[in-house]
Amino acid sequence: MSDQLVQALEAARVRDAELLPMLRRWVETNSFSGNVDGVNSMGALLLEDFALPGLEVERRGGTDVGDHFFWRSSAWASSQNGRILLVGHHDTVFPPGTFDVWEHQGDRLRGPGVLDMKGGLSIIRTALAALADVGELAGLPIGVVCVGDEEIGSADSKPWVEELARGASCALVFEAGRAEDAIITQRKGTGRFRVRVAGKAAHAGNYHKQGINSIWALSRFVDRVQRLTDYDRGVTVNVGVVEGGTTANTVPAEAVCQVDFRFVTLDDGQQLVTKFDHIARELAEETGAKFELSGGLRRPPLERSDASTEVYGHYGRCAKEAGLGDVECDLLGGGSDASTVSAVGVPAIDGLGPRGFGFHTHDEYIEVSSLRLRVEALVRFLLTWKRD
Repeated sequence: MSDQLVQALEAARVRDAELLPMLRRWVETNSFSGNVDGVNSMGALLLEDFALPGLEVERRGGTDVGDHFFWRSSAWASSQNGRILLVGHHDTVFPPGTFDVWEHQGDRLRGPGVLDMKGGLSIIRTALAALADVGELAGLPIGVVCVGDEEIGSADSKPWVEELARGASCALVFEAGRAEDAIITQRKGTGRFRVRVAGKAAHAGNYHKQGINSIWALSRFVDRVQRLTDYDRGVTVNVGVVEGGTTANTVPAEAVCQVDFRFVTLDDGQQLVTKFDHIARELAEETGAKFELSGGLRRPPLERSDASTEVYGHYGRCAKEAGLGDVECDLLGGGSDASTVSAVGVPAIDGLGPRGFGFHTHDEYIEVSSLRLRVEALVRFLLTWKRD
């Protein structure tokens, strides 16, 4: 073990004392995605706590969402070799007044966003503070991006995250840690469509033949797109909402459905979009109804590659040396900003936040002991990742 690593790990142990008080300030600041003022209040705390020697910050204003931030070391700005991007978000899913708790009992800490993902942000900040304490931070090519709209799809922040990520050697994403400290290397891509069908109203008794039943046309669409599900390929299509009609004795003039779809490869996602459009066009000709589709791909998949396997392997060794598990997580169905950076060619791994359970519920908690272990794993990774 190098002298620099020994010193940095000792600095991290010293910094451990301030981790929970800092995390408490963050968790007690409501940053529900729709509470823009709250998200920006959380951002102000991040600006204060990430004000470390060797880091510069850029703030990007959000459009109808909270602001986004990018911290970069001197080495990130001066060299493109071996850049490491750390990724997080500071918005949560809990509206003000719905879950306002800080409950610390033994090793369990419960509260809104403590797992998803303010705990992960506290790991990043503590590791970087330790590196700054021993004079190592400025010389490491590290960037940290933290967005204010991840929980609602990252539509506003996505172009900026893509721009920042391009050319990085790897990306580490600090979403909620999984059981056994499993490291995420694959996530499905996600998509969403709203389908509106316009038929023609008519009296169901006297003029039935002159009507065009929008519900019947939509039901045929639902059946055909649901049949695109292919479990062997990891493709799923789910029509989760259907609305239409006015009265039983009126041929319905309008019907609407909402479709969620998931896929393992970007090619499969793009093929689904094409197939949805093709089915709608065919049914419009067959039924006389008009189909209007709005939506499309939302998040690309996080695809496992040789390069991301190398990142996983290196981080896994660091995690094991810190006393954590290093197993690989099974394929997940939900997306994250790991998918965004992966789609621009950056090998990424995810789920590096504290171990816990219940994210997006009022039972959300972390295991406090896993925080310092994750900090140590990150310090080890940042000091030993290849620079060329």
